[in-house]
Amino acid sequence: MELVVRKNDLLRELQLLQGIVERKNTIPILANVLIEANEKTLRMLATDLEVALQSECQASVVKSGSLTLPAKKLYEIVKALPETAVRIVEDKNGVKVSADRFDSRMQTLPREDFPTLPDATGKGRASLPRNELKEMVAKTQFAITGEDTRYFLNGAKFMLQPDSLTLIATDGHRLALVEVSHTVGVTQEIGVILPKKTLLELGKLLVEGEGDVFFEGGENHLFFDVGGRMLISRMIDGQFPAYERVIPKGNDKHIEFERERLTNAVKRVALLSNERSRAVKLEISKGKAEVTSSSSEFGEAREELPVDYAGASMKISFNAQYVLDFLNVVETDVVMLSLKDEVSQAVMKPVGAKGYDYTYVIMPMRL
Repeated sequence: MELVVRKNDLLRELQLLQGIVERKNTIPILANVLIEANEKTLRMLATDLEVALQSECQASVVKSGSLTLPAKKLYEIVKALPETAVRIVEDKNGVKVSADRFDSRMQTLPREDFPTLPDATGKGRASLPRNELKEMVAKTQFAITGEDTRYFLNGAKFMLQPDSLTLIATDGHRLALVEVSHTVGVTQEIGVILPKKTLLELGKLLVEGEGDVFFEGGENHLFFDVGGRMLISRMIDGQFPAYERVIPKGNDKHIEFERERLTNAVKRVALLSNERSRAVKLEISKGKAEVTSSSSEFGEAREELPVDYAGASMKISFNAQYVLDFLNVVETDVVMLSLKDEVSQAVMKPVGAKGYDYTYVIMPMRL
């Protein structure tokens, strides 16, 4: 194989592949990227057997072929090169990567050892709105646990209906749900569980570019075509929790906050919270809400916020990071906190959000 490719074109694709490649794995070939050159195209593929990404860029291909190279080292070398053309040549002694006056020879592993990826079956083919999908991923992925033995909680429930998209994530302490009204092209409801890593990599792919994302299913895999890059994900097989039961219906106390003021107050007050629990307390009374924290080790902190509230006084405690996770991804100027009492789950929602419905359920802490 022999080809010449622009440094920046190659670097952009290799950077996206880095998140897929497992640093610690027992199968050496999974640390490599598969490179295939044909005509004017350089195609690259990385996988950890759960998630895979296939991307491509233009290249001047002198001799077609395929080979594998260590993904991390190749990325580091290309990143360190000057802005010029990169030449990749395979011969009997290995693979030569060179540019300008730089020359290197890298070890390769047999192309035959690289896993074969599944094909899409066309099942549940849909066209997903890019910007809305990007918002959905950003507003839910932080609520997925990464270490739960209940493996179905290590992912998010993705539901497609003829006229809407829904993404739900929960770790047992909080739940994030986003729904977008949009015609996606399916004729019946499809529900799948996406692994946490899939959402993370999908979020990266959605950062740049435009145009719809094309989705389809396989036997055990899901396929997302994002601007010509194909993200392939294994489905999590399991029963996602009945999330509808978690969303409280009887929260009758509603308090609106200026999002930025609440964010800053929670950040400041949490600095003196207990490091293990990260708890902050909201003391709500007529016309004001006090955010407080205390710890035997550091001391205590308090900040008062004006609110439009005339109901009965109440106190409720939350994990500060859980509150900030929500506030950091909401764009509206005002957010609403809905409560029932001091021990039942609370609901936070953005006020005046356009294009999506966002519900964040958070369990209170008992101090």
